[in-house]
Amino acid sequence: MLVPLSSAFAVFINPPVESDIVRLLEQATFGPNDASIAHAMSIGAPDWVDEQLAMPVTKYTAFTPVPTTRPATCVDDHTLPVTPTSYCNRDNYSLFQLQREFYRNAVSAPDQLRQRVAFAWSQIFVTSGVTISLAYAMEQYQQILVDQAFGNFRDLLTQVTLSPTMGRYLNMANNLKPNPTTGVQPNENYAREVMQLFSIGTLELNLDGSLILDNYGNPIPTYSQDVVEGYAHVFTGWTYPVAAGAAERNLNPVYYDGPMEQRSQYHDYSSKELIDETAPANLTMSADLANGIDDIFNHPNVGPFISKQLIQKLVTSNPSPAYVARVASVFNNNGAGVRGDMKAVIRAILLDLEARGITKSPNSYGRLREPAQFVAALARALNASTDGVFLRAQANAMSQPVFQAPSVFNFYPPDYIVPGTTILGPEFALQNTSSAFSRINYANSLVFSAINPDQTVYGATGTQLDWSALTPLASNPAGLVDKLNRLLLHGTMSTAAQNAVITAVNAVAATDSLTRAKTAFYLVATSSQYQVER
Repeated sequence: MLVPLSSAFAVFINPPVESDIVRLLEQATFGPNDASIAHAMSIGAPDWVDEQLAMPVTKYTAFTPVPTTRPATCVDDHTLPVTPTSYCNRDNYSLFQLQREFYRNAVSAPDQLRQRVAFAWSQIFVTSGVTISLAYAMEQYQQILVDQAFGNFRDLLTQVTLSPTMGRYLNMANNLKPNPTTGVQPNENYAREVMQLFSIGTLELNLDGSLILDNYGNPIPTYSQDVVEGYAHVFTGWTYPVAAGAAERNLNPVYYDGPMEQRSQYHDYSSKELIDETAPANLTMSADLANGIDDIFNHPNVGPFISKQLIQKLVTSNPSPAYVARVASVFNNNGAGVRGDMKAVIRAILLDLEARGITKSPNSYGRLREPAQFVAALARALNASTDGVFLRAQANAMSQPVFQAPSVFNFYPPDYIVPGTTILGPEFALQNTSSAFSRINYANSLVFSAINPDQTVYGATGTQLDWSALTPLASNPAGLVDKLNRLLLHGTMSTAAQNAVITAVNAVAATDSLTRAKTAFYLVATSSQYQVER
């Protein structure tokens, strides 16, 4: 159990309580299973978090760079048996292979917390396969988010800014200084979004995320159009990296292997209006960029703006202002005078009093399990081995094809209100009749169908489940349901729901242990109580 104090953290008393440990694993991994619960129980929440923060990085496959325009020879050959190059078009010019690798990592990578946080970053620093569908380009970008998941926010913001994938997506690559003769003006797209979506938001915030109001009760904008233009000028003169074997050009064509490069002749060296200062003229390109990044990074909005979104994606859609303020304070100072230490921020989010505890009573607490998490969590609960093909297809059917958001605003906005309420519920923007049925269909297919290898995928293994922890309990339906209640809902399942599942299990022949286990798992997984993680 834990004893609340007036600090940012809970005081943990051994032995850990299972319900709190399962909730921690729901927040900090892609889903608990028996092994992860046992391990976290053995060391406690703080040590488990620290262990995960120190774990080596699981890397994506480094896909080979390909020409931006698909050669006529790069086609999909459906002839069997499949070879590593049979599906040239699909495997190189779509995100298919990267997306299925995402699910392999979500289900089985040991650095679960890093993978979960990197997924959160991918929905804050959005780029999309809708625009950039080359596997190697998106892999390189997503690897930045994985590598920097626990780094310093300033470094993450800098690497995102210089990524050619972001440069292509939001038009910073080959962005030119003003030219009065041709009428060229710097593109403002990245300049606007880096502030609006990636760092400070549009309105000034208190430490707790609430709006700062002027003397007339009106919110205060964080930046003006002049500031957008100033940053657009800061972001001039950067081009794509030189492709392997190609000659360097004034403005390189589209290529994504490596960070963007400087072309000083296209950079604007004049002074520029930024958020909190006027950047002096004649800075070098590197100094101009660093100065602009620092101006954003040091803005007081960054702590609450970023902290609240990470809390929403890991713990609860409706964090209290006090929770946001506690985490934002750690963003501002990790205790050693360092700003933007994301390792300290993630630890603060997960070990905060509002995250930890045996039960959570407020009706507004929790979050809808978004499709990618829902898909992976059920597979992990059954100790699945998977090649990711099936899981990818199922999440796509629920309107969340990972790394392929419909716009820079992600799959859902952080301020989405659950219809008919005043409660924040960002993931509910994806919930509709169609996606709700897709969730049920996924659970049904996962539990009751054989998921065989896809013959179009070289090295495919399909998805296999392990029922050995549940079938021995089939002769005791109440014990079986209790096990699932603890594994999937950390003991929060209502008595009425438990009784309904027990009745359904009893309707299955007592000699059919596997079907009993599958029936119970399916009914719990598709229940509304499981859909909302509390």
